[in-house]
Amino acid sequence: METDQYLIKIGLASDHAGFELKEHIRIYLDTKDIPYIDYGTYTTESASYASYGHKLAEAIEEEEVQAGIAVCGSGNGINMTLNKHQHVRSALCWNEEIIRLARQHNNANVMALPGRFLAPDLAEKMTDIFLNTPFEGGRHQARVDAISWDC
Repeated sequence: METDQYLIKIGLASDHAGFELKEHIRIYLDTKDIPYIDYGTYTTESASYASYGHKLAEAIEEEEVQAGIAVCGSGNGINMTLNKHQHVRSALCWNEEIIRLARQHNNANVMALPGRFLAPDLAEKMTDIFLNTPFEGGRHQARVDAISWDC
């Protein structure tokens, strides 16, 4: 991995069901010297995915971080929360090909993971793909531009 690529900062967020996988990813990012901000939760005590999803999304909107990794039990709740925010394109990912396509075709800036269904070693591989796969642009740009629009 190229270290100059990590001039961006990653935001992390989870609820209680995603806490252990988020912690695993946080430690993995430490081993790669990839900067991040952890927006919580910080324990396995019951916590709302929405609270932490909104914190991460607001950090992206305010450009405190440029991308994010979010985890809840199924990945769905935190993903839905994140996608309520302008400029957030969160993709629910459960394998390597899904995250690769989410980056290449949709310019996803958040990878949402199902903490109860994903092995830590697979989450590491998916994190690498998320951080290293560029958006293809071209024919996909118009589609991505159509996602966010002012109401």
